[in-house]
Order: sequence, then structure tokens, then C-alpha cells
Amino acid sequence: MKRKAKYRIVTIQREMLYVGDEMDHTLTLTAMEGEAVEYQKGVAGEFVSRRSVGFHDRIKGSGPMQGYAVTTFEEGQVYSRYEGQRDAKNKTTTGTWKTYKGVGKLKNIKGQGTFKVSSGTKPDEYILEIDGDYEL
Repeated sequence: MKRKAKYRIVTIQREMLYVGDEMDHTLTLTAMEGEAVEYQKGVAGEFVSRRSVGFHDRIKGSGPMQGYAVTTFEEGQVYSRYEGQRDAKNKTTTGTWKTYKGVGKLKNIKGQGTFKVSSGTKPDEYILEIDGDYEL
């Protein structure tokens, strides 16, 4: 089944290290939490929470990223892995995601798709848009 969702996500922890080989080359580990802005209720009930941990390798704000996300619903959780590319010029990150584990009513979930992250209206706030296909 085809699904779309939109989340407001906020950085709750960030650890950044400068590499030192080029100006503004950083490695950053982030933890983010989010709330649903647009969401279709599914078999696992209402949305409860979303948390992600990601690794970013950026030069002047652009570069690859990858990480893991846990999305919790009333009657289940889904675990996903994602990877993407940040474009500092457009201030967006785009990429792909794929589920690797489910719990509760989502224990047999399989899914994959695309995502886009853009800046929100507050510091450390972003809008995450997810599009994909799921199968239970």
C-alpha cells in the first residue's frame, strides 16, 4: 500500500567534530525527535513518537548522511534505515529509506521509499516528508 507522511522534527542532541582536511569539513552525529503533521492512521493505530539517529559527513554544509529511525504507534513500532544527500545551496536533504524490523502489529512490515527534509520555522526544526510503499 502507498503511504505518505509529514513530520516536524527537532534536533535534541548534536555532536560535531571538524575533520581538518578542508575548510568546514565536519562529521556530525545527531539525535532527532518528531511529531506527525500529516499522517494516515494505519493498522497499528495512532502515531505516538518518532526518533532518529543520524551521521552526517559535510563540507560547507553539503554531503552524505545515513542513520536509523524508530517510529512508534499505539500497537507497534517500525525500524528503518535511511541514507541521503544534503544540499546546502537548497537547504534540503533527499534520500531513500527501508524498513528492517517491525514490532507488534507491524512485526511483518516491509517497506521502502523516499524522503525529503527541509528547514522549519525555528532553529533546529525541520520538516520531514516521507513517501513509500508498505506491505504487511
